[in-house]
Amino acid sequence: MKKRFYHKKLIRDKIPEFIKATNDDFETRVMDDLEFEAELKKKLVEESKEVLAAPKEELMNELADVLQLIKSIATHYQMKFRDVEKYQKDKKKKRGAFAKKLFLVWSTGKGGK
Repeated sequence: MKKRFYHKKLIRDKIPEFIKATNDDFETRVMDDLEFEAELKKKLVEESKEVLAAPKEELMNELADVLQLIKSIATHYQMKFRDVEKYQKDKKKKRGAFAKKLFLVWSTGKGGK
């Protein structure tokens, strides 16, 4: 009997096909909407941490994972990704982006959030 590795996490749709191709056994289940919502957010945090740790040559792969999760979360909440992009552009126009590399050391109010 093969040893089991318990992952207990959200996976991409085609991962079972890759596992089958290696003749390994596995078990999956379909989550309900509430669990899926929580797992999407957990996966976003996980992938964001991978961005943080990634060397430059792996950064594109990790950023692609983060973007896929953002799109999946938007879809789950029935938001169009183009609407998220528009909101992001509007926010950039009002509050700026991160191009100036500014780091807020201190302020006397909450305005720097």
